[in-house]
Amino acid sequence: MDVGTMMEAALLGLVEGLTEFLPVSSTGHILLLGHFLGFESTGRSFEVLIQLGAILAILTVYAQRLIAIALALPTSAAARRFVVGVLLAFLPAVVIGVAAHDVIKTVLFESPRLICISLILGGIVLLVIDRRHPAPVHFDATAYPLKTYFLIGLFQCLAMIPGTSRSGSTIVGAMLLGADKRSAAEFSFFLAMPTMAGAFAYDLYKNRSILSFDDGALIVIGFVCAFVTAVLVVKRLLDFVARHGYAPFGWWRIAVGTTGLVLLALLPAAAPATAMPSSAAAATTELAARLPAGEPALSAATLSGLGTFRGTIDGLPSGAFTHGAATP
Repeated sequence: MDVGTMMEAALLGLVEGLTEFLPVSSTGHILLLGHFLGFESTGRSFEVLIQLGAILAILTVYAQRLIAIALALPTSAAARRFVVGVLLAFLPAVVIGVAAHDVIKTVLFESPRLICISLILGGIVLLVIDRRHPAPVHFDATAYPLKTYFLIGLFQCLAMIPGTSRSGSTIVGAMLLGADKRSAAEFSFFLAMPTMAGAFAYDLYKNRSILSFDDGALIVIGFVCAFVTAVLVVKRLLDFVARHGYAPFGWWRIAVGTTGLVLLALLPAAAPATAMPSSAAAATTELAARLPAGEPALSAATLSGLGTFRGTIDGLPSGAFTHGAATP
């Protein structure tokens, strides 16, 4: 782990904290930025696990309200109803997130053009909703109808497409269902807590066996930076939205998505990660020729994917190919 990689992790953490609670897609921003920086994380876990900083930020800022709600649970039906509402909104993300986890991480997270298009389309939606949303009938995020909470949770699931935005989806969904701008943003904060904590815990569980010490160090750097900037955003976002609405975020999304598409068109595509050096390709070709008679012929790519061989790949292999596992 060099200083350059640590600086990239810090930059990505700052961007995560700045964008997590804005309707602009923090995941889309850090995936695009990481793509252009050439930042590669093990199992794409860095991009998910640094959300711990944003989780701690909102817990810090909302600590008094959360404690008040917890203390009121035994005696207040309204407090119990609100907690049930948050759980109802969280439920769809649990079901779909677990079912689609691998597709999200291995396909959607690896599609920068899809991210750019999602940013642009989401920006257009924000501009339209900011001007032509239904007249609000709900002004308190803790007192929405239970059905409304659940439907907002369904909207949140759209954010599993990188570039869509978790907060943007919940805010747009809440406004379409009759919430005013401020309470819609505030409920996105409350819903973020279980959603992001669940995503963090599940991703850590799925990738616990492949994360190294260096991976952990980069994640710590990222989440510390995310915490600092997320605290600043959470403290100021509601007042900003009350004064300016969501149009500035819509224009920002369109600008970032368009810039990303232009850069993707202009910059040369990176070489595929599975491409083999010429010396390695020659070595595996020679290895295939040495297999015993009757052994099915295997391509160099297949040999690379199925196992390893003892010896150096810069010359002819000096040992035997081992199917399925490396020979010590």
